[in-house]
This record gives sequence, C-alpha cells and structure tokens, in this order.
Amino acid sequence: MREEGKKSVTKLKFKRLMRKKWLYPALYLSVAALVLVGVFWYQQSANNVGEEVAEQPKSEVQNEFSTLDNEQQDSMAVMGQDENLQMPVADEKAATIVTKFYDYDASEEDQESALVLYNNKYYQSQGVDITREDGESFEVTAALSGKVTEVKEDPLYGNVIEITHDKDVTTVYASLDDVQVQAGSEVTQGDVLGAAGQNSFGQASGVHVHFEVRKNGEPFNPESFFGQPLSQINDNAEEGSETEGAPEDDAAEENEAPSQDPADESDPSAEDNQTNEDEQPNTEEDPSGSEDEEQTPDEDSASSISTIQT
Repeated sequence: MREEGKKSVTKLKFKRLMRKKWLYPALYLSVAALVLVGVFWYQQSANNVGEEVAEQPKSEVQNEFSTLDNEQQDSMAVMGQDENLQMPVADEKAATIVTKFYDYDASEEDQESALVLYNNKYYQSQGVDITREDGESFEVTAALSGKVTEVKEDPLYGNVIEITHDKDVTTVYASLDDVQVQAGSEVTQGDVLGAAGQNSFGQASGVHVHFEVRKNGEPFNPESFFGQPLSQINDNAEEGSETEGAPEDDAAEENEAPSQDPADESDPSAEDNQTNEDEQPNTEEDPSGSEDEEQTPDEDSASSISTIQT
C-alpha cells in the first residue's frame, strides 16, 4: 500500500510539473543551446583543419621568398665588391690636392700645377699630391680593397706602398711615414696604411701623400675616378687602347712603305765614313760628369711616379 501511495504521489508531481507554463520554453531553450554548441564546435573544428591545410603551402611560399631574398643579398654582395674609388685620406674635407696629374688635354694652368721641379728639371706628375690645409700629417687610407704587393723605401719618394685590386688595377701611395702594412697583407677600403710624410722629390708639397691609379701599369688621373666604381677605370682603359690602336697601324704602314723604295739603299762609301766618325773620340764629353751624379727617378721601379718633362 505504501509503495502504491508513493507512485501515485510521484505521478501527481510529474503532472503538476508538466502543467507549468515555463517548462516547454525551458526545454526548447536547452535544446537550442545544445544545437548551437554543436554548430560552434563543428565550425571550430573545420577552421582548425583549414588552418592546418593552409599552413603547409604558406610555409613553402615563405621558403621560396626567403630563398629569393638570400639570392638577392648574395648578388648585392657580389655587386658591392665593385667599390667606388675614394681619396686615400681619413678626412676628405680637410684634404687638398696641391699637385695634379699631368694631362695633355688639360688647360695650361692645370698642366703647370702638374709639373714637379727637381734637380733643375721639370717632371710630369703621374698622380696627385694630397696635403692638409694646416700642413700637419694625416692618416693615409686604402682607396680600394686589395692585396699589398709591395712595400719599400725609395730614396726619392720615401716609403712606397703598392696595392693590387681586381681587373689589374693598382694604386700607389708614396711619401709615407709610419707604414702599418706589410707585403702580402689583405686590406679593406678605408684601412690605415700609414701617415703622410715628406720626400726628396716632392719637397715643394711639404707633408703629403703621392697617390697614383694604374691599369696594367698605365697611369690614370685619380681625380677623374674619385667616387667612380672600379669598373669605370677598366672601361676607360679599354677605350683608350682601342683609340690608340688605329694610329699605330697607320704608322706601321707608313714605316713599311719607304723600305720598299730602292732609292733608300745606303752607299757603302757613306757607311765607311760614318764608321770612321764613330770611332773618333768625343772630345766634348765632360769627364767630371760621372763624379757628382744626381739621383733621378727610375722609370722601371715602383717609384717611377713621374716622367721627365720633354
């Protein structure tokens, strides 16, 4: 009896609950909430899968771009090796060129400033003399990166340093004190080579550095290439060689033509007279000339920084 009574009470409570007005809305809201949660969960799962799929191509694209960037940086590094020629001084603003490069196409004023008087003779400067306005010594730096191929002390030009660069270009630094590099050393543009000093040949310039730019041993005007890339010197040298080639061929043809003329055949009697004249001693030579010989620039050495004015 008691169990039947309990069951009847439970049924009555359930019926009363089902009669409540808020019951069905509450059920609807609960079901809707569950549905929304399921939808959100499904969308989130789909987004995660999409991101995982998208990440793989994205990483590959990034790798491609990073590879291209590295290649561009490498190419820029290679291009950076073609440096611009700098003045061989640490402070360009305080530097002054007092002796210019002798250029046959320059004005008379510039040609006069490119002549060096030594031992009562004028020599054509094959470089430039650089000084400070206050006349004090200054640091001499490498105009380009390269390898030091020669360091020596010259009786006329003082300490001389020669640096070899790419494309057979060399730079020469003379009239130095306190040399800080050795032959065989690798130097970078701007490295200190020594200090400006004085020498016997360029006494009029005072404390200075004599600077030359050469291509295959041929001197070029440094002022024309300051701030220009190394390749510009090479291009200028090639243009100069092509320009000089045609006149040499014409001159060779002119020299060959007279040799075929029978009128130029020498007279045996004239040759005998010439031989007799050559055998006679020259009485006009000064025998004392060899006693007090003055040292002159040696064109075959690295110190052949100037040539005699003719």
